[in-house]
Amino acid sequence: SQYSPYYNSHHYNSPYLTSSNISPAAITAPLAYQHPEHPIMLPNHSPESHTGKNLFIWDLDETIIIFHSLLTGTFSTRFGKDSSKAVSLGLWMEEMIFNLADSRLFFNDLEECDQVHIDDVASDDNGQDLSTYNFGSDGFQSPAGAGSLCLGSGVHGGVDWMRKLAFRYRRVKEIYNTYKNNVGGLLGSPKREEWLQLRREMEVLTDLWLTQALKALALINSRPNCVNVLVTTTQLIPALSKVLLYGLGSAFPIENIYSATKTGKESCFERVSQRFGRRAVYVVIGDGAEEETVAKKKNMPFWRVSCRADLEALSHALELDYL
Repeated sequence: SQYSPYYNSHHYNSPYLTSSNISPAAITAPLAYQHPEHPIMLPNHSPESHTGKNLFIWDLDETIIIFHSLLTGTFSTRFGKDSSKAVSLGLWMEEMIFNLADSRLFFNDLEECDQVHIDDVASDDNGQDLSTYNFGSDGFQSPAGAGSLCLGSGVHGGVDWMRKLAFRYRRVKEIYNTYKNNVGGLLGSPKREEWLQLRREMEVLTDLWLTQALKALALINSRPNCVNVLVTTTQLIPALSKVLLYGLGSAFPIENIYSATKTGKESCFERVSQRFGRRAVYVVIGDGAEEETVAKKKNMPFWRVSCRADLEALSHALELDYL
């Protein structure tokens, strides 16, 4: 995984696990902080059934969420934050991301069999009832590890093995759809309490960055002819874990999430435009050079997010119907 150096070499005996360093005043102040389990999102509309659609293609890391820059120290340096606290919170969130991915979303099985989209292996699924299926003893993991069966950009395995792979992605989809508005229920206690505390502390450290992003996402979701799409360089399973833990499940139906790890963002943008049609209006929102380059190449407007004020300006533009 892209963060394996952090994940493999750190132990998570963080002081933030047992005590909060946020003052009570910071928690009780009238901040526009949305409870993580109940984000204000209107039901997502089916975009394909509308004409005149407007597609907002979002990047994830350092655009909607602050994560990687906490680990590298970039965020604390840029915005004058406590670097040791930023790293501790980043490591804590990283542990939660991979713990959820491994324990609930089959990341141990699927890491070497990454897909761009949740339905990419659905054609190998025979629709078998999985309610009593035992994923732990179905022989999916070969003695040499499944990685040998997942070579290059495709997956290479027998029909039986491919079906087992498809079962895992189907179950991931079911879990996402069941818990997208209630990741606390998926985590269970005491992880839920730990997660709530972590979310509170990260929001204070990042000056409510996520809250501001959620506002823009909710404004887009509230429109019948608009839809949010996510294209991220994170592998699909950890990306889904991030989306759930950061409370973004209501903003992004799982079918609207694409991983560009293997193929790059241009390929993903092409898939999105093929799906929603050339006549739709596309707006790309991100912080990186790759999505900006692809947007320019495809003549899509690009909204750069380099600080929280850029997200505020985006919400303002949406409220005034400029976008």
